[in-house]
Amino acid sequence: MQRISNSSSIETGRSESLMKMDAELFHSPVVGLTEEEEVDMTDWNLPLAFMKKRHTEKIEGSKALAQSWRMKDRMKTVSVALVLCLNVGVDPPDIVKTSPCARLECWIDPLSMSPQKALETIGTNLQKQYENWQPRARYKQSLDPTVDEVKKLCTSLRRNAKEERVLFHYNGHGVPRPTVNGEIWVFNKNYTQYIPLSIYDLQTWMGSPSIFVYDCSNAGIIVKSFKQFALQREQELEVAAINPNHPLAQMPLPPSMKNCIQLASCEASELLPMNPDLPADLFTSCLTTPIKIALRWFCMQKSAKLVPGVNLDLIEKIPGRLNDRRTPLGELNWIFTAITDTIAWNVLPRDLFQKLFRQDLLVASLFRNFLLAERIMRSYNCTPVSSPRLPPTYMHAMWQAWDLAVDICLSQLPTIIEEGTAFRHSPFFAEQLTAFQVWLTLGIENRNPPEQLPIVLQVLLSQVHRLRALDLLGRFLDLGPWAVSLALSVGIFPYVLKLLQSSARELRPLLVFIWAKILAVDSSCQADLVKDNGHKYFLSVLADPYMPVSVLLAEHRTMAVFILAVIVNNYNTGQEACLQGNLIAICLEQLNDPHPLLRQWVAICLGRIWQNFDSARWCGVRDSAHEKLYSLLSDPIPEVRCGAVFALGTFVGNSAERTDHSTTIDHNVAMVLAQLINDGSPIVRKELVVALSHLVVQYETNFCTVALQFIEEEKNYAVPSPANSTETGNVTPVRESPTIPRLRSVNSYTNLRAATTARTLNKSLQNLNLNEEGGPATFSPGNLSTSSSASSTLGSPENDDYLLSFETIDKMRRVSSYSSLNSLIGVSFNSVYTQIWRVLLHLAADPFPDVSDLAMKVLNNIAYKATINARTQRILDSGSLTQSAPSSPTSKGTLIHQAGMLHCRSKRSSSPSSGSPPMPGASSSSLTNEVPKPPIREGPPTRPPYTPTLGGQAPHSQQFPRTRKMFDKGPDQAAEDGDETAIHRNFISVSLQTGVCDWSAKYFAQPVMKIPEEHDLESQSRKEREWRFLRNARVRRQSQRVIQRGVTRLDDQIFINRNPGVPSVVKFHPFNSCIAVADKDSICFWDWEKGERLDYFYNGNPRYTRITAMEYLNGHDCSLLLTATDDGALRIWKNFADQRNPEMVTAWQGLSDMLPSTRGLARRVSIYLDRSKQGGAGMAVDWEQETGLLMTSGDVRVIRIWDTEREMKAQDIPTGADSCVTSLSCDPQRSLIAAGLGDGSVRVFDRRMGPNECRVMTYREHTGWVVKAHLQKEGEGHIISVSVNGDVRFFDPRLPETINVLQTVKGLTALDIHPQANLFACGSMNQFIAVYNSNGDVISNIKYYDGFMGQRIGAISCLAFHPYWPHLAVGSNDYYMSIYSAEKRLR
Repeated sequence: MQRISNSSSIETGRSESLMKMDAELFHSPVVGLTEEEEVDMTDWNLPLAFMKKRHTEKIEGSKALAQSWRMKDRMKTVSVALVLCLNVGVDPPDIVKTSPCARLECWIDPLSMSPQKALETIGTNLQKQYENWQPRARYKQSLDPTVDEVKKLCTSLRRNAKEERVLFHYNGHGVPRPTVNGEIWVFNKNYTQYIPLSIYDLQTWMGSPSIFVYDCSNAGIIVKSFKQFALQREQELEVAAINPNHPLAQMPLPPSMKNCIQLASCEASELLPMNPDLPADLFTSCLTTPIKIALRWFCMQKSAKLVPGVNLDLIEKIPGRLNDRRTPLGELNWIFTAITDTIAWNVLPRDLFQKLFRQDLLVASLFRNFLLAERIMRSYNCTPVSSPRLPPTYMHAMWQAWDLAVDICLSQLPTIIEEGTAFRHSPFFAEQLTAFQVWLTLGIENRNPPEQLPIVLQVLLSQVHRLRALDLLGRFLDLGPWAVSLALSVGIFPYVLKLLQSSARELRPLLVFIWAKILAVDSSCQADLVKDNGHKYFLSVLADPYMPVSVLLAEHRTMAVFILAVIVNNYNTGQEACLQGNLIAICLEQLNDPHPLLRQWVAICLGRIWQNFDSARWCGVRDSAHEKLYSLLSDPIPEVRCGAVFALGTFVGNSAERTDHSTTIDHNVAMVLAQLINDGSPIVRKELVVALSHLVVQYETNFCTVALQFIEEEKNYAVPSPANSTETGNVTPVRESPTIPRLRSVNSYTNLRAATTARTLNKSLQNLNLNEEGGPATFSPGNLSTSSSASSTLGSPENDDYLLSFETIDKMRRVSSYSSLNSLIGVSFNSVYTQIWRVLLHLAADPFPDVSDLAMKVLNNIAYKATINARTQRILDSGSLTQSAPSSPTSKGTLIHQAGMLHCRSKRSSSPSSGSPPMPGASSSSLTNEVPKPPIREGPPTRPPYTPTLGGQAPHSQQFPRTRKMFDKGPDQAAEDGDETAIHRNFISVSLQTGVCDWSAKYFAQPVMKIPEEHDLESQSRKEREWRFLRNARVRRQSQRVIQRGVTRLDDQIFINRNPGVPSVVKFHPFNSCIAVADKDSICFWDWEKGERLDYFYNGNPRYTRITAMEYLNGHDCSLLLTATDDGALRIWKNFADQRNPEMVTAWQGLSDMLPSTRGLARRVSIYLDRSKQGGAGMAVDWEQETGLLMTSGDVRVIRIWDTEREMKAQDIPTGADSCVTSLSCDPQRSLIAAGLGDGSVRVFDRRMGPNECRVMTYREHTGWVVKAHLQKEGEGHIISVSVNGDVRFFDPRLPETINVLQTVKGLTALDIHPQANLFACGSMNQFIAVYNSNGDVISNIKYYDGFMGQRIGAISCLAFHPYWPHLAVGSNDYYMSIYSAEKRLR
């Protein structure tokens, strides 16, 4: 115990049980740890960032399971022919009977009355026995018939039954045995002869589907003959199909005999048993009176002597009715049904079980009883035969349970009958439920399904066991979709559907859980629920005011909302039913529940009920549903925000007529949604694009107007593109160096490495094809042909051609930020459309490829229509174009619809180029992505240029009514090309889906009761974590020892290699031998111990941006890499530096204000011209693993803190300076942030305080740009800052002035401070590195590489210390990357 308490003393914030568990785990003798390793518990307490399911899984729904359980062709046996050939009193000639002999037929002794009466009585009894199983069928008896009578009977029954099943029961005890030629026997009219009846004829008269029961000796012969005749028929039909002259070719096709079922009493070579204690029709008795014959047979066994006082007479007196489960007879029948069902389910293949035991009530009963017939008749050396053939079941273990149940029942009989004591119910069902429970609790993952599943189904019928059965059923369904499929295949569905009519409150949580599981796997059950009014049950659960509020109940309410969300999903009947059930009001009440999953599903449910259902939308408007949903847009859980965006998206996406009121609501919703443009979670932004695309579809005309204006602005406005400027140290302009296509395919994270090889393949995109005519760019829609100019655009993985390239959109985005577009568009309500277009432009440049892909689709769709419409309008106006807005697409043949993209190729690309290039400073861009063609030299354009409407001139869009239908062609335009417009409409509304709702529904299909793997002490992932944490402790301990000995030199070169690009940022992994080296837009991973390259992949940032910072997140566990670029974008990667492909986990715009504005552009251009960083700082970040907070700043006036748990901005701290932030350092213990700025000041902020008073200290002692500001987390907690002039200053945050100053080299380009060893290293433009200790003494000067004939190192571009080891990584402008360490004797 003493050791445990030692370990617990350094344990904080964990429960006692977990603490003990972890301590014991670390003390485990198996691991063999030293004392020092035992106490290191820090890693267990650190939270993990970006490891939720939304980051680790692909966002898509589960694959729909094939619905094998639902009977596609449910059938009924509607007619029964009872053919009895007994000829009472006359035995057939070919069978010699014993004496005494089995006599009873249908429990009647035929010799006890006159032959005719006996025959009729037996016929009536047989009919009654069948009626117990199928009371509604038409029964026809044919007693000692002739061939004609059988024919007449069969043909009339088939005629009346139509497509349903007919049963033919044949008792041949009074006629000879069947012949090998396939004949059974009947009589002539005078009963003087036996007449053969061919099975072939019988097949013809009975047709299909049919079931045949043969109770006679050698019955197996009939089964064989039947199959041969069926095969013969098939062959004859095949011949007739080939030969039109064949007699069968003219006749209607007879039904296939494959659907026929046969039950025969014995094999082809066997005689029926003649034991006088048994009935003569033993087979028929087993099939129609199973309990009676089973009890008699039980009494005839030797084991029955163990039950005293029970004899055959007593069995006849068993009280009760077969259909009353509370009586002894009824309970035995119930147990018998459960046992035979269970045997069949466990032994038969699933499809055969469905066909024989679930398709038809009578067939199911006969086959259950057939299992008993096999057991009893085999004991008399007789083997019943069936077609389709069943595996043998007579030895199944469940028969022992049946024997026990019979034993327990019969042992009570004497006292019940003689003394009238109460009947004690059988423990059978309780015991079977216990067996099921044992299977659930003690089994392994991969094993055979539980045998007792069909019994659980039977138990649902009993009120006594129902609660327990439902609980166990729920636990079984929780095992996963496979368990749900099994339960449905066993036939659970009608039972749980019927239970929804129960008013028992204690069943509610169980039924809600079970139905959530079923609907998560098979959503098609929505129709059954609505049909049976099942939705009302779940509405009442959700609205129940008496349900106590607890976590458990919140879970059940969540499941109820999920069920209702499935009921209304794309199902109009369900939407109407739930709208009448007041679903919207009930959901709105739950909107702010503390349970996040409930909030998410309430939002999704609302979004689905008014999706394409206008009455629900107006109901929502009346309840202010959209305004109430706004609160969820700032929810701390990204999935909840996503649900709210989805709901608001479908709210504005209704295609009904628009009134001014509804238009105003749409505009308000759109402007609220637009505020999520910089949400930290990509799933929210993806849903935002889809929500805005609904708005675009609704107001297409207005967006086309805006699109044309933006396209023209982009053409005419000269934006100095940073891509055109050159870098110092790079003589060639950036545009001519090999560039990398923007990674459009990170959504199919398959081959990021391939993207880097595309650098060499991309030359053709660089040579921008400018037209040779000079002058200002004139715009006309006709100029939008592919040959007018070609830009270096970025295609998507399938080589789809976008009308608007990424660079065009990016340029539009920058133009729009400082152009007065609204003055160009003379429609007052167009400002909303302009704003939303800008939002979409912004989202098209999103750092997360899935988001930008979706936004590109929306923008290109509208741009395509706008240009087509404008051209159409120009043709219609035949000479002058005075209107500015487009109409709908009418140009035939120009639409190619492929892979969900709209392309504009072929015909348009052949039109001659008109117009001139953009101004020389602008990066030329066209609206397509085709390989540049040489310009076609033609005369000046004859058509007048496109002139935008200005001021009071009424634009084209005002000629439309406000409530105009979506694809109305506009004034005076003939409606044509209906197909094209339909495709257009579907382009956005159908193809744009995020799959988040389906992905969220997977939660309910997966196990929720199972211990998560990370908490399972025996799991693989837990063992891997333990190993990593032990490694971390070892690294900390060993590096500490090295540093404590004192580092006197740091110039032992332990690694050197040429990097693929000029290193700009380097970062050591804290615990393994991996180092990340970033160049402008790619990241290379090296193993510095082995000296080999592990990985190299493209970061995905646009050409004019560069990576300026990197951080390892979760470095102690499952490492992720964060990259920050100087446009404010943050990207996070996983699966790097191993054999798998790197995947982007998430990406977002960390600093939106760093978007290229005029000022920002000028600054960024100067970065490329001068690498001394005087122009722009790029993006600076610092990461706090303990709190999950990410500090970001750069060329902005704030420090923005991101909460990675919520994926939201936590706060903005104003810097109070007019300069950029160049360096950030934070201390989670003191909540302090130190920032170094470009004006030389160092500012200290306390993030706990308000924005106006959070700046607690400002030091203005540096005269130049601060290269690094470091806040010590351990030791004295000083701030160390270094400026470009080389002065190192030490500050105490409590004191206003420097406490120490050291002078190092001037012209610093890079600097880092070792967090443990009191060392700092400076890199200079003058091609050397100086390493200093805390006293300011130079301990190492590095000017030359080892080896390489002493080559001089290049100008230092970046350097970084290892967080623990005394290692220094250095990157220089000559592409080399080297690592220096303390001398070997220390290591």
